[in-house]
Amino acid sequence: MMMLTVIVDGANVVGSRPDGWWRDRAGAATRLAERLDGVLGADSGALTRALDIADGTPLRVVLVLEGAARSAAPRTADRQLRVLRAETDGDTAIAALARDLTATGEEVVVVTADRGLRARVHVSGARTVGPGALLRALDPTST
Repeated sequence: MMMLTVIVDGANVVGSRPDGWWRDRAGAATRLAERLDGVLGADSGALTRALDIADGTPLRVVLVLEGAARSAAPRTADRQLRVLRAETDGDTAIAALARDLTATGEEVVVVTADRGLRARVHVSGARTVGPGALLRALDPTST
């Protein structure tokens, strides 16, 4: 079975909930990474179901961080999670990564609500889902 990569637009996912993230961008990014790591380690099936991916699909997650969030220092244990600190803006890093992976035949899902970014990654053949789907997988008790 082919590997599937989920690329998470960290700024877009963190920014989708008005919970004060703007006061500590690195802290918000750290919490997101650690929540992703926890789901991957405990029940990656919750993540695949939330993102409409077939259960049992080999999965890795790349969390892309930009700006002040790049200084996040998550403690993660799961090798399925990689934190990519964008050299410039996150959208450019995400679009390039999606393009490179789909060029090798890999399936890619990008988590973002950014319409411009969605259009850029669709050109490469990547699929997109909104942040709400990911956040429901990370915290199924939230509304």
